[in-house]
Amino acid sequence: MPKQIPCLWFDGQAEQAAQHYTSIFPNSSIDEVVRYGPDSFMPEGTVLTASFTLDGQQYLALNGGPQYTFSEAISFQIMCADQEEIDHYWDRLTEGGGEEGQCGWLKDRFGVSWQVTPIELMTLLNDPDPGRAKRATDAMMQMRRIDLATIRRAADSVPA
Repeated sequence: MPKQIPCLWFDGQAEQAAQHYTSIFPNSSIDEVVRYGPDSFMPEGTVLTASFTLDGQQYLALNGGPQYTFSEAISFQIMCADQEEIDHYWDRLTEGGGEEGQCGWLKDRFGVSWQVTPIELMTLLNDPDPGRAKRATDAMMQMRRIDLATIRRAADSVPA
């Protein structure tokens, strides 16, 4: 299969988004910034695209204009090892105007949707004991940022 590179459409914020994301994720870099030259329909030096890598995954940020905006129909899922990772990504992605969503979803200040998901959550939600899975799911449904310890306690609680 050919390599796939997600392209994110921004309205003048491509370079700022690339800088923000590469400051959050490990092993990340801005690889190339392409600017408009003279005699373009945009002022010379304006950013057209910013290519960047987040922990080995390449992305392209395109300054395409105001015609399209992001929605929750597309999101990036961050599979976290523990609460420390959950808190890191949640705090950094919501800083500067991000919006908290429900069940570990958020929108960053650019409007891009992310799911900050602990790997263990999938195990808890798919527990072979349906009562335990339901208690974990019910606890998660009450949260914005995922609190793994609270979900574990709910899953392990004994129903009255």
